[in-house]
Amino acid sequence: MKLPKTRKKYCPTCKKHTEHKIIEGKKKGRNATHPMSYGSQKRIRHRGKLGVGNHGKYSRPPINKWRMTGRKTSKKVDLRFECSTCKKMHGKADGGFRARKVEFK
Repeated sequence: MKLPKTRKKYCPTCKKHTEHKIIEGKKKGRNATHPMSYGSQKRIRHRGKLGVGNHGKYSRPPINKWRMTGRKTSKKVDLRFECSTCKKMHGKADGGFRARKVEFK
């Protein structure tokens, strides 16, 4: 997906519309952002003992090499906006959008 390098947006610090530079946020791995997410806990629990229930065993393919199956094909793009006047950076409130590749023209 092609995006412009700059965009006129509202700056919450300046409290007016200014030119903003668009930057893609750094990607963090699942373990860095959510070290004890549900999937991680499930794998840790399952490694020690079997427990109760089928752990979704019959609803999805078997787990190979302890990776979650049925994963998404793309990550959500994290866009950051840097104000040209005050140089403050802010993000968007919504979750972003999915794209395999983002390029700034």
